[in-house]
Amino acid sequence: MPYGTSGSHLTLFQPYIGTKEFDLGGGFKVKGLLSQRWRDGKPDIAGVVYEKNATLLHEDHGLVQLGAFPTRSWSLADYPYGTRLGIADAWASSGAGYGLLTQAVRYGSPLLDVAGGDVYLEATYDAGSSKAKVRQPALLELHAKFVKGPWMVDAVAQSSKNGQAISWGHGPFIGVATSDPFEGNVVDGNQQSIVMLMARYQLNAKTDLYAGIRHNRWSGHKAVVTGYVAPNALWNSMFNVDGVDAVANKAYSASSTDISLGAVYRFAPKWNVNTGLVYLGKASTQNPVERGQSNTMLLNTVGVGYEIQPGFSVYGFAGMVNFGQKGLAPLSMPAHAAFTGVDSRVAKSGNWLGAGLVYTF
Repeated sequence: MPYGTSGSHLTLFQPYIGTKEFDLGGGFKVKGLLSQRWRDGKPDIAGVVYEKNATLLHEDHGLVQLGAFPTRSWSLADYPYGTRLGIADAWASSGAGYGLLTQAVRYGSPLLDVAGGDVYLEATYDAGSSKAKVRQPALLELHAKFVKGPWMVDAVAQSSKNGQAISWGHGPFIGVATSDPFEGNVVDGNQQSIVMLMARYQLNAKTDLYAGIRHNRWSGHKAVVTGYVAPNALWNSMFNVDGVDAVANKAYSASSTDISLGAVYRFAPKWNVNTGLVYLGKASTQNPVERGQSNTMLLNTVGVGYEIQPGFSVYGFAGMVNFGQKGLAPLSMPAHAAFTGVDSRVAKSGNWLGAGLVYTF
């Protein structure tokens, strides 16, 4: 198959249906939200709803949310820290975290006054898929936000067990076994975690500076044949293995560190320019087989946006990607051609440009 320049288009549509806040008395209020994202006319992730939840709020006691909703590790990295720099997909959808929760409970504190600034604290727990019968999934995420003057800082820590072994920070947390409820009898358990710190600093009325750092850790997941569809074998979601022999192969733990940087400059009432950077680092692992741990990715973007009217804007962008070497993608990437369409196994670098519009109503 030839490799070269090609064109593509993408349509994202995400409607929201939400209730207003109903006053229950005693300072308590309740609201609900249902939302799904559609990519080129199909559900973004088959079988997964982005938002299907109810929230109980109290000004003095905080909030409790139940149902399906995004994690903070993905949603904050996507917006505002990624979208405004043109790096939303590369930053938010990489790494060892998960992005969408299906059976979760979240507690958020009321705003706290700390050191002259506002602090918000949050804890989230998700039980994963109700189909899991052997390897019970569990995810815990802690989030802290600090806002003071020109500073906004978000810290997120996420730890999970028995989810699918992936490096796709947008992926749903369901379970290590996704088809047969008793598949957990034949597959090993899995653990993943991230620690992330992101910040925005308003240098002046026109300029915002952004930075982020994330540390990833994977336990590794041994390859196992889970069934057969003649004439092919079906495998589990393996990760960082030293072979594809279901009997003898071994999985290895790995860890890596990724960073993001960027800036937004507003030079007229309706114009802005931005630039962003994502660096996916090498991974530390004892695996003697190359699985991408020796590779890196450096992605750079520049963009310009114009607000035609509130809620309606157009934008243009260009970018380039450079891999440390031609070969398997870094362990933080979900696929060898993720984010850009440039396959690290075929080309060491590539570039792109495009345009889009956003309409919010």
